Amino acid sequence: MTTPRARILGLGTYVPSRVVTNHDLVQVMETSHEWIVERSGIEERHWVQPEDGNYTMGVKAARAALADAGCEAGEIDCIIYATLSPDYFFPGCGVLVQRELGIGHVPAFDIRQQCSGFVYGLQMADAFIRSGQYRKILLIGGEVHSRGLDKSTRGRTVSVLFGDAAGAAVIGASDEPERGILASRVHSDGSDAECLAMQWPGMAAGREAFVTQQDIDEGRIWPNMEGQKVFKTAVKRMPEVIHEVLSAQGLAVSDIDMLIPHQANLRINEMVAKLLQIDESKVHNNIQKYGNTTAATIPLCLSEARALGKVKKGDLVCAVAFGSGFTWGAVLMRW
Repeated sequence: MTTPRARILGLGTYVPSRVVTNHDLVQVMETSHEWIVERSGIEERHWVQPEDGNYTMGVKAARAALADAGCEAGEIDCIIYATLSPDYFFPGCGVLVQRELGIGHVPAFDIRQQCSGFVYGLQMADAFIRSGQYRKILLIGGEVHSRGLDKSTRGRTVSVLFGDAAGAAVIGASDEPERGILASRVHSDGSDAECLAMQWPGMAAGREAFVTQQDIDEGRIWPNMEGQKVFKTAVKRMPEVIHEVLSAQGLAVSDIDMLIPHQANLRINEMVAKLLQIDESKVHNNIQKYGNTTAATIPLCLSEARALGKVKKGDLVCAVAFGSGFTWGAVLMRW
């Protein structure tokens, strides 16, 4: 019996209606449009309205993905939700989506690989489908960053980078053997875990409380990032893992029709493309409009590239991500 190849059957996204430009941020912190664009390429991002939450955005993206796949919610037999900004400390967003969509008592996995979350989720879904464990999987990447950012001048180096959004994919067995996920590789290295982290609130050793007033006063509750370290490591690891998935199929960079990189920083993606010697016409970026939406960037970027005609049936597509942990990975697909 031939092992089925997993394939993305449908994609869906949801982006909040509120647009926050660089010029808007100038009103609340010492920065400039030029400074932000020079360092990140970002011109604007979307932040949630009061009525938006992580899982509610995930549900909207999921419904769009189900419609795109021509699939009913009742056909889903597994949910994977990737996020670093859940609605609740616990339980995770997966069960909230299951409840909202009226899906039966299926397993719901919540995974915490930050910017690499959707790529990790694709590998999980691929393994589940190939093994026959599940038939149709709903994979969601969603983030609400805007409620957890220091929007003062103190936090500007991080806060200007992030946006809110959700993206979803329905994944099932391909009915065409040549189409689907060809190879995936994921990695982690915790040596520099604190270089990109949000350590408070937390339960770490030596703490007497989940969060203290001193933690709040000293700004410990906000994300922190050592930007140069992240940049240097990302531009090393992303090309490496792209070569890994290509080598697994006996393919070369020149065979890629479209590269979908995680949208953390346009300068990172430009450097990765340069190191790979891949033409910019084969790389899709949309960070300019959305900022870094972490686990949502891959489905948001992939969905847009498809809508623009940049991803077509039969194309070789590579998605790659790098993020906090550090974690990184790539997935190679025949669309």
